[in-house]
Amino acid sequence: MSAAFCLLLYSGTLAVLAPPLLARLTRRGVAPRLGVALWLVAIGSVTGSVATAAGLLAVELARDWSGPPTTLMGSCLAGLRAAATGVHGSMVRSIVFSAAGGLMLAVGVVLLRLGRTWARARDATRAHARMVRLAGAARPSLGAVVLDVPERAVYCVPGRPSTVVFTTGALAVLDPGQVGAVLAHERAHLTGRHHLVIALTRGLCLCLPRVELFSCGAEEVARLLEMSADDAAARTHGSGTVLKALVELSSPSVPSGVPAGALAAHGVGVLARAERLAVPATARARRRATLQLATTMTAVALAPLVLGVLAVCGPLWG
Repeated sequence: MSAAFCLLLYSGTLAVLAPPLLARLTRRGVAPRLGVALWLVAIGSVTGSVATAAGLLAVELARDWSGPPTTLMGSCLAGLRAAATGVHGSMVRSIVFSAAGGLMLAVGVVLLRLGRTWARARDATRAHARMVRLAGAARPSLGAVVLDVPERAVYCVPGRPSTVVFTTGALAVLDPGQVGAVLAHERAHLTGRHHLVIALTRGLCLCLPRVELFSCGAEEVARLLEMSADDAAARTHGSGTVLKALVELSSPSVPSGVPAGALAAHGVGVLARAERLAVPATARARRRATLQLATTMTAVALAPLVLGVLAVCGPLWG
């Protein structure tokens, strides 16, 4: 069995079976950063395996197109070559070329949609950042821009420079300690460049929404990144303060002007985040979760390499 076929089989299996398993492992958010890494490794493993398989197929096609087939895949390619050159009739030849053209068009459409999605999110974020700086009042003592609107909202807008935005409605209900906690939460997003991860996962989800690994991964990664920012804020302000701030901000909705690229302190997974802040995981639970996530991530990362080696060395051993 060729390495390309093994990689395609692996990527298809992982794309179908991984989402429920990964969701179960990361649902509680005991180790959110490792959880994010696990989802990204799984997504990268699938996309990387497909890309590598395509490259290997191209190499086999170039090698076996004009000569005798040397592998099972080569035999398949020889049959494809015969169909493409009209050996089996003009209708079969037309079908082969139509299928090849359709595949190339589909790949091009996916890449184009992904690029457009990233560009739209970037443009919307930049436009909103400009609007915030014009309409809001900068408060150097707070390290943020304040918008005079009644809705309770706090969010960050990445860019140059990055901006943390408070509304007057949010400042009216938060005490100084809670303001500091929310500010630390948003700065954790900016420092960790979480917006880039969100852009990647959401872009893949929008381009290939039927692939559950991408659709579920986008949702779970967004939730885990919020939990990671919660932990960063809790380390300096305490989980109780972060929890109270989250509760205060979660009643009204976020203003509709918040762009897709902005990360709001109260926008994703509020109930799950509140539960883990109210009852933090024990040290033993964190160690167990870390071991499970690290082991799974290592297996997912190494599986394509192992399958490729077995596929290449299998005929030699036989």
